[in-house]
Amino acid sequence: MAVKTILVHVDDTERGAARVDLAAGLARTHGAHLIGLAVNAAAIVPAFVGAEIPAQVWQLQIDEMAKHVDAAGEMFEKAVKKAGVAHEWRVLDQQIGDVARVVSQHARHADLTVLGQPDPDRNGRALSLDVVERVVLDAGGPVLVIPYAGTFAGVGRRVMLAWNGSREACRALHDATTVLDPKAEIVVMNVNPPGAHHAERDIAGVDIAASIARHGYKADVAHVIAEDMKVGDVILSRASDAGADMIVMGAYGHSRLRELVLGGATEYVLGHMTVPVLMSH
Repeated sequence: MAVKTILVHVDDTERGAARVDLAAGLARTHGAHLIGLAVNAAAIVPAFVGAEIPAQVWQLQIDEMAKHVDAAGEMFEKAVKKAGVAHEWRVLDQQIGDVARVVSQHARHADLTVLGQPDPDRNGRALSLDVVERVVLDAGGPVLVIPYAGTFAGVGRRVMLAWNGSREACRALHDATTVLDPKAEIVVMNVNPPGAHHAERDIAGVDIAASIARHGYKADVAHVIAEDMKVGDVILSRASDAGADMIVMGAYGHSRLRELVLGGATEYVLGHMTVPVLMSH
């Protein structure tokens, strides 16, 4: 299904503006409707602490958050008018409760969700890493996460597919094809593929590369044996070496109680990404 609705989280930061510009560019390319989503969420404190905070202090916090949301809205309107795309603006009120749950609900009505990787060195207004992780797993569709550092004019021309033959990796590939450039080059990366011999390991990824090539994309297969390194670290390193503008990978969650113990590579890449990453679960 073509990308016709894109949801982007917006905050009034420099990275928020860059994220909106990228999302607006995708909307223009695909003729999509762009939804800007701001979160006006109050700080979460224990009830016994909140009871001791004067009402005027809470009001000051509410007023301050409202200023940031208004600034984010103005920035969004400026960007979408410049891009010339159909759009709408939504604000999640501070009383929404579980931010990740509500953002995920909005994401389920979009073909693509664009979020930002939070900067661990700043206490900004970006979504927390925990919220990003939960939305990736609960959105029901592809989530494109943009790093907090770097400049990214676009995505989908030079792509690295982290492939292990899993359902999640397959889902991510199919989701990614909706935003790929028609002339995209895709490197199918297999890290520590199964097999006792080189011949067995070389087979991994060949079939999916052939399938990708039949859609008109240039596809190459790469294998890396690095059992002494984190898989996520290998993926990011090789993506940099290949000049990839996007990594595509499946996201893994292993908790029936949804307390989010993510797969090692998923969590590592979300925390250390250097290029935009499209994830599906």
